[in-house]
Amino acid sequence: MNSPAIEIIPIDRLEFAFAPLRWEFAHERRAEIDAHFEVARREKPALWNGQVLLLRDWTIESGVLRGTFLTTDFASFLAWKEFGWPEAQVTNCFAMGALHGADGAPLLGVMASHTANAGMIYFPAGTPDPSDIVGDRVDLDASVWREVAEETGLTPRDLIAAPGWTAVRDGPHLALMKTMRAGVDAKTLQQTIRAYLSAESHPELADIRIVRGPDDLDPAMPNFIAAYLRHVWR
Repeated sequence: MNSPAIEIIPIDRLEFAFAPLRWEFAHERRAEIDAHFEVARREKPALWNGQVLLLRDWTIESGVLRGTFLTTDFASFLAWKEFGWPEAQVTNCFAMGALHGADGAPLLGVMASHTANAGMIYFPAGTPDPSDIVGDRVDLDASVWREVAEETGLTPRDLIAAPGWTAVRDGPHLALMKTMRAGVDAKTLQQTIRAYLSAESHPELADIRIVRGPDDLDPAMPNFIAAYLRHVWR
C-alpha cells in the first residue's frame, strides 16, 4: 500500500511564474547553511553552489498546476534537505523524465558517486534553475528535456512525450512526471544509454536500471518513485 501522505494527481497543464522573492529560511540561517556546505564540499568537491528554483504559493485547479518560483543558492537548498525539510513555505518541485521502453518497462537512473544524491535511483531529473526562466515564466517542459539529454543522451528524436503530467506529492516534494516512451524496447534503450554514459568523462548517472514490477523496487528509490511505479503498474 502507498503511504496516505503521497498523492498522485493528473495534470493537464503547468502555469508557473517567477518572482524575485526572498526565502527567509536562507536569510535567517545563513551562517549555519554556509558551515554545512563547507563540510559537504570537503566530502564531495564537485558540489557547486549555483542558483536553483523552489516553488511557493501553488494550487491545482481543473487540471492546471499554478505557482510561483523563487531563486536560492544550492547550499540553502541542500541544508533545507539535510536539516530534515523544516517548514520553510516552499516546495521542492521538479520535473522528471519518466522513461519507458516500447514494451512499457520503465527505466531509472542510478546517481553517480560524485553527485549530491549518490546511489539513489530515480528518473532523470534536476532541480529547476535560472536557465528555466523565460521572461516572467518558468518552463519545466524545457527543463525536463534538458535533464534527460544531460543524463542519458536521449532527445526528442529518441522519445515521444505524452501530453500532460502526473504530479506526485510527498511531503516537501512535488515531482512532476512526464511520460516519455521510446520506439525501442527497454533492453535496447538501456544499452543505448549505457553507451552514452561510458563515453562521458563525468556522467551524472552510474547506470540505468529497468524495472518491470514490484520485485524490482529498491530501497534506494525515494518513496514518491515507488508510489508512482506502483501507480503505473496498476
